Amino acid sequence: MIILGIETSCDETAVALVKDGTEILVNLVSSQIDIHRPFGGVVPEIASRAHLQTLVPLLQEAMDQIGIKPSAVDGVAYTRGPGLIGSLLVGVSMGKALAYAWGVPPIGVNHLKAHLYAPCLEGNVLKFPLVGLIVSGGHTLLVEADSRESAWSLGGTRDDAAGEAFDKVASLLGLGFPGGPAVEKAARDGDPDRFQLPRPMLKSGDYDFSFSGVKTAVRYLVERIEREGEPIPTADIAAGFQAAAVEVLVAKLQTAAKAFRARTVILGGGVVRNGELRHKVQKVFTSPEQQLLISSPDLCSDNAAMIAGLGCLILAHGGGGDWEADADPNLAWGVGLL
Repeated sequence: MIILGIETSCDETAVALVKDGTEILVNLVSSQIDIHRPFGGVVPEIASRAHLQTLVPLLQEAMDQIGIKPSAVDGVAYTRGPGLIGSLLVGVSMGKALAYAWGVPPIGVNHLKAHLYAPCLEGNVLKFPLVGLIVSGGHTLLVEADSRESAWSLGGTRDDAAGEAFDKVASLLGLGFPGGPAVEKAARDGDPDRFQLPRPMLKSGDYDFSFSGVKTAVRYLVERIEREGEPIPTADIAAGFQAAAVEVLVAKLQTAAKAFRARTVILGGGVVRNGELRHKVQKVFTSPEQQLLISSPDLCSDNAAMIAGLGCLILAHGGGGDWEADADPNLAWGVGLL
């Protein structure tokens, strides 16, 4: 079974073809970073227009790379949400149009669930129960699953997503966009203990997150240092912020994994590219009875292979073919991993 995947939830235009849910035939991503960099963040209207310009040529390139014809495609999976409504509509419209033209079922996919599916594209098999952490520019979500059919959200951010906080801190420090890689790079030369920044909700007793407080603490710290006429110790502040954010993420994940006796722990989302987060998680989860699944960096970021892969699984389990599955910028987690 070959599934075409389309991902346009934010500022990455992506197309992929995946066989049998696990074999990536081609996985192309067109980044919009250079387009949005002058604005210091993603501009929704510009993002959707860029998708319109890029999606068809990228699709043709993907088909040409492996010499595949539409007749060989068994379904078209597209990201329904969550995400930016304008960007989502481009991918949903293209996905349904291709499915109709090719006579195959359209498959609406939840972007967040696809992030947890990504490790399966690298030969991993999920063992239940599992706990998953999704950390990206727009989302911070902790989930638990007893099976593919029974999975639910444990908690999420009450304000800024982790990736959003990285971007805002990068802006405060003059590090540019995108903020995640910039903060990580600066932090390598910094002392994470020089400034003791808060760890919001670290001991809240639940699985929710908050990153607005630590971001605001960075702003107040920068303003105080500027008033004192001192140079901004960019590296030390970046290191302190990164340490605070990572500590909360790892602690909540560790607590959930212990509470639900998880046999599998998964991390997904663009922020999981962060080397410090990957290192801390790998240091904590060392039990041979508990598999830790962290995708390669390219599959952590938004990509269409994870959409196609999960779409294949959905189709194999009797899903797909829902022509009414429209774009939903606030698409809820729902029930299950499909």
